[in-house]
Amino acid sequence: MIQEEKVNSDPRPARSATKRNEELGDFTTTLRVIPISLLAMFIGVLCAFVALALLRLIGLFTNLFYFGRWSTEMVSPAGNHLGYWSVLVPIGGALIIGVMARFGSERIRGHGIPEAIEAILMNGSRVEPKVALLKPLSSAISIGSGGPFGAEGPIIMTGGAFGSMIAQLFHLTSAERKTLLVAGAAGGMAATFAAPVASVLLAVELLLFEWKPRSLVPVALACAVAAIARRYLLGFGPLFPVPAHPLFIGPKALLGCALVGLLAGGLSALLTLSVYAAEDAFQHLKIHWMWWPAIGGLAIGVGGLIFPQALGVGYDTIGALLAGSVTTKVILGVLLVKWFIWAVSLGSGTSGGVLAPLLMMGGALGGLEAMFLPNEGAGFWPLVSMGAILGGTMRSPFTSIVFAFELTHDANVFLPLLVASMIAHGFTVLTLKRSILTEKVARRGFHLSREYAVDPLELLYVREVMREDTLSVPSSALLRDVLGSPQFLRWQLQRLLPVVDSEGRLRGVLTSGDLHKWRESRDENLLARPLIEVARRESVNADPDEPLRIVVNRMAENGVTRLPVVDGETQKLFGLVTLEDLLKARTRHVEEERHREQVIRLAYPDALKGFGPK
Repeated sequence: MIQEEKVNSDPRPARSATKRNEELGDFTTTLRVIPISLLAMFIGVLCAFVALALLRLIGLFTNLFYFGRWSTEMVSPAGNHLGYWSVLVPIGGALIIGVMARFGSERIRGHGIPEAIEAILMNGSRVEPKVALLKPLSSAISIGSGGPFGAEGPIIMTGGAFGSMIAQLFHLTSAERKTLLVAGAAGGMAATFAAPVASVLLAVELLLFEWKPRSLVPVALACAVAAIARRYLLGFGPLFPVPAHPLFIGPKALLGCALVGLLAGGLSALLTLSVYAAEDAFQHLKIHWMWWPAIGGLAIGVGGLIFPQALGVGYDTIGALLAGSVTTKVILGVLLVKWFIWAVSLGSGTSGGVLAPLLMMGGALGGLEAMFLPNEGAGFWPLVSMGAILGGTMRSPFTSIVFAFELTHDANVFLPLLVASMIAHGFTVLTLKRSILTEKVARRGFHLSREYAVDPLELLYVREVMREDTLSVPSSALLRDVLGSPQFLRWQLQRLLPVVDSEGRLRGVLTSGDLHKWRESRDENLLARPLIEVARRESVNADPDEPLRIVVNRMAENGVTRLPVVDGETQKLFGLVTLEDLLKARTRHVEEERHREQVIRLAYPDALKGFGPK
């Protein structure tokens, strides 16, 4: 009979703290980031040309549909002379898009960013090559025929499609394909708007779902290269130059920024609800979805008759709003007509982006606010409101702040933008479960969280959760003695039985499956062998000084749920760590999130004791 042994050794690390710190770095990025970055930079250059092609296509179709001429110059449909016949133009464009979506690819429907998110999260960052051709073509037709959309959503999806296609030509992981897809998406936006930093932030806040150098560095380089290439293809920014506003604004103006944030948050919520209310209404129609864009096109056509400036991208109207040179009629037209035709047409499933319409409607809201808020210069409140609308609707406040700056190069509005955008963001976070971008993904049956935090498994070490009272057996014992021991049931319940030598060093492991199989076999030659000969010598181990994140990844890679905890140098056994033990980290995290306590208690005079905290 053998004696069971319990591991009660001192679990303190046997190695110096200096050596442990050398092994545990701040980041997990490897040299693989270099070739990925080189590919991303090439994609950035390519996306600059894609952005140029998309803008030229929009100009071409606008000129063909509304003016009957062959030109790629960007013009507004508002100056057409078609009269009532102009109602048919958006309908015709929408019919073409419906056919392209039905017989080409359904992925071209929508405003681009949710489709990019879906490709990243559900399709292994794989985008069909035909999407790279059909998406910009359908978007150009949609916007060129009067669709009240921006070019950013299509370019994000198109750039992402090119990035994904290039990634699929190489032997890459899904995470690396995601990085290159996002590099294409962000690079396209950087080239379109001359806003490389905002494009990187958009990638982080919306598309990457991580903050790691392995993806941040390639995406940032792609945006930088795309912005440089843009200077030679489309010229320098800013897209909407404005005179510098005052650096210092008084308390009244700062309170006004807070009010702008609240109003923008409310409008953001209403805009989001209106788009999906329109989508729900179309879902109840008895006709095939291929015909829905034509109904949206009818709404666009009628809206264009009422307020022609609502048609198309509307960059000229955005510029006028920022210059403070618009009338109340234009402001109301943007808020009412643009909002209506944008929500209906987007809900119908046509192709187009949301950034430019949000900028227009945010600017119009700011134009109304400028009528009663302190005068801080022409276009100040439209600019602040634009940033707040983006922060509230897209739930990307840092993107909205930097984007507003890069569009105007007015650095003096950073503080007002920070106040307004964050309040708008907080308002929609508290009032809406999902944003205008993630709602579409949720409706396809996939929930995603956009909160980034340090993994609780990164903050705890194996030594803090391992089981030190582990049972083990000596390596010199015979297998017959183990199988016939009264402690056999306890060993089986432990499921992994470490085999140690006389100095407590791990020499192998026995699994409960091994023990059961050997007990049933009744092979006398096998039963007479010492454990050192039958134990599994190549076991998957954990070190007491490893973060739990590394251990859970190792469990997943090897398909095991419990590991011996041994010192990496001496192989001395300290205990076992199991999948159940890893839940202790989650339990601690939940406790920190929910448990409330008053750490510092103040002493109150007797006369005030009734007013102190209970």
